[in-house]
Amino acid sequence: MSVQLLNDDDVRTRLDAPTAVRAVRDALMAAHEGLLHAPPRVQADLGDGHLVFTAGHLRAERLFGFRAYDTLVGAEQLVALWDCDGGRLRAVVHGDELGARRTGAIGAVAVDTVANPGPVRLGLVGAGTHAWTQLWAICAVRQVMEATVVARRPERAEAFAQRAAEELGVRIRAVPTVEEAVRDHDVVVVATNSTVPVLDADWIGPGTHVTTLGPKTVSRHEVPAALADRADVLLTDSLAQTASYSEPHILPADRMVDLGAVLAGAAPGRMSPDQITIFCSVGLAGTEVAVAAALLEGAHQTRRSHGAPTAGIGAASSRTSPRT
Repeated sequence: MSVQLLNDDDVRTRLDAPTAVRAVRDALMAAHEGLLHAPPRVQADLGDGHLVFTAGHLRAERLFGFRAYDTLVGAEQLVALWDCDGGRLRAVVHGDELGARRTGAIGAVAVDTVANPGPVRLGLVGAGTHAWTQLWAICAVRQVMEATVVARRPERAEAFAQRAAEELGVRIRAVPTVEEAVRDHDVVVVATNSTVPVLDADWIGPGTHVTTLGPKTVSRHEVPAALADRADVLLTDSLAQTASYSEPHILPADRMVDLGAVLAGAAPGRMSPDQITIFCSVGLAGTEVAVAAALLEGAHQTRRSHGAPTAGIGAASSRTSPRT
């Protein structure tokens, strides 16, 4: 069987949010149970930047692979997937969509695990690719009654809101200030490149769940250190990855709980409706492999249903908005 070559268009058309969330949830559980071997990311110094690798071995599925991306020129990413039975290369996914949607799915699992149950009011700080995939995935686990979005450039927030309304059917509006985007919301997603805090900790009310995706070290952080003081529960998707950063996190790593452990019932999550929960997204290695496997299975099913040949699907990647 030929190696499947998949691009951003394939990811957008063949990977739905429930499938991505299910794949990531299973991978988080597998990591907790010792069935996903996922070491911290490795960086190869290229002088003016790095080539970064994350790898994972899904023991139960008998699959392994890696994701590669750079900090040099912002090149498209690559995910490769092999099986353990003969070591056959199964698929190569190139482009930026798979990585971003996998991150969105991880955030959605965190929301579904520790946010208060029921429909949510969602506040988005940032209007880039990662804010979009968070919303896309959250819609698979919760009814979004209303959403607000704010961005440094108001026209980007307006375009984001229009797209979300048209493509996801979300009732959403762009707002002029971060405070308006986060006050009195059930879930807040902060997805920026800011190296200084974009919000005040006092703007986050009791019962709110916060996901932070952007810079989060002591010298560069999009949320303030004071937010951790108000939080009752701090979670991350990879304690090993959190500990491997060259600079300490602005949120105390010694208080962080593994999301997979909470999913498995081995660690407590939210204990009362008024608690504030924070999810520090660092990117569990191996989740890209899990999502690529789900995408590959979906591609096989689509071809079978249409009687298509087994040759590679994609030819060239269609680049989307830059990483946030």
